[in-house]
Amino acid sequence: MSDVEPLDASLLPPRQFFRFSVDVARHDGLDSPKGFALDESYALPSLAELDGRPEFAQVRMAWSPAGLAWQVTVEGKKQPPWCRDSRLDDSDGLQVWVDTRATLNVHRASRFCHRFIFLPRGGGSGGDQPMADQLLINRARENARPVRPRELVTRSKITASGYTLWAFAPAGALGGYDPAQQPRLGFTYALLDRERGLQTFSVGPEFPYEEDPSCWAELRVAEQSSPPPER
Repeated sequence: MSDVEPLDASLLPPRQFFRFSVDVARHDGLDSPKGFALDESYALPSLAELDGRPEFAQVRMAWSPAGLAWQVTVEGKKQPPWCRDSRLDDSDGLQVWVDTRATLNVHRASRFCHRFIFLPRGGGSGGDQPMADQLLINRARENARPVRPRELVTRSKITASGYTLWAFAPAGALGGYDPAQQPRLGFTYALLDRERGLQTFSVGPEFPYEEDPSCWAELRVAEQSSPPPER
């Protein structure tokens, strides 16, 4: 007779019990963050609410053959975002993980897995310009092609109560990105804010989403298209 107590499922975060698959809409104006704005129809679902964790920011996402784009709005802040180019992992901002092959049954990243960070400030000589960079994925079997920061594009608008961040990863920075042949992506994000906390997508910090692709959600790139914005 075993002395091991059965695991109480009520102690586990509910998101653990689901494999999420989410449609992402196409937008034909994604050549640069200067040329797009994503409306409510591009909002990603609030999966963290399944764990009883209300979200403090809205994250929107779109795709096109040119690449992937995100728009993040954080409200309710009393201090400017804390961002340091020497401490990217600790800075307020958005990190995204993208697997262009959607190999969601493996535990170590391949060369098709990418990790990018986008910050609303921290760049430039005065540290007040938005910035973006590539980060390595721990324990990866093979790293993605190195991406120079200038290949990633970002802009931001900082207000007294928060900020909006626009970010764009072009197809050239996403090894294996081919929506016509590979309409599924592995994906998750983490939004860090020293005032508001941590907001994640597919699973929470109880799981190694930073390095394990099996913790990521599946995205389906849907063919519906929006017109490019007026310039």
